[in-house]
Amino acid sequence: MLTLDVKGRITVPARWRDMLVATVQGQLVVAKNPDGCLSLYPLPVWEQFETSLLSLTTEDEAWRRFFVGSATEVEIDGASRVLIPPELRSWAGLEREVKFMGVGPNFELWDMARYEAREAEVIARGRPEALRTLVIR
Repeated sequence: MLTLDVKGRITVPARWRDMLVATVQGQLVVAKNPDGCLSLYPLPVWEQFETSLLSLTTEDEAWRRFFVGSATEVEIDGASRVLIPPELRSWAGLEREVKFMGVGPNFELWDMARYEAREAEVIARGRPEALRTLVIR
């Protein structure tokens, strides 16, 4: 768990910070995630995602607007922090306690209480068959 400071900054965990600074010079994009959190993308990952979004049909324009319209470039500062824009903090309910998690090629920022509630909902539904029969090789 991380703490959002009074200016809306979070400290990027060391396990990812060094890699992000070394590979993308700390350049990230933060955008809304329809699950109720924020997604934080290394810049090259965002650029690939944005290219895919821009190729969607006009039928999916609302989704393109949702992601691209909320996207904001941010950078890891010298103190290993990222400033989350106020409108995105408000939308995701980020106030104090924040969960920063890696989810494949990008990261998610969750309000801790919102994440715990979402996790409890998922667990209550039970594991899908695909996970029950998943074999790790």
